[in-house]
Amino acid sequence: MRENDCIFFQLTKASQVAVKFLGQKVAPLGITPIQSLILRFLTEEDGVTATSLAKRSELDMATLTGILDRLEGAEIIERKPNPEDRRSLLIHLTPRGKTMAARVGEIIEEANREFTNQLNEEEREKILHLLTRLRQSSM
Repeated sequence: MRENDCIFFQLTKASQVAVKFLGQKVAPLGITPIQSLILRFLTEEDGVTATSLAKRSELDMATLTGILDRLEGAEIIERKPNPEDRRSLLIHLTPRGKTMAARVGEIIEEANREFTNQLNEEEREKILHLLTRLRQSSM
């Protein structure tokens, strides 16, 4: 099988290009692409447990914990006790984190448009739909 006919090769290379592209966009903020996506999730729902954030981001807890440690060290997020469950912590954006997360949201929206600018609206919707289906079918 030629690499151009291999879905795994195509998806891997597309993912690498996409991550590099987003990385260049968020690098001036001093964060990585995955950190930017975590900030985006926290913008939409702040004060969540790490378990909830891991499920939403589809990351394992070990990976997410490292990401959260770095964000906390940079004073972008903070972990606070969960008043409903003393065994868990809630992840909150700090004031600095809220400002950064708002900027990240703008960057991600702009990067989405720029990265897919060679596609028309129908093609953008179709590729997102197909990628979602592939991800869901393998879970």
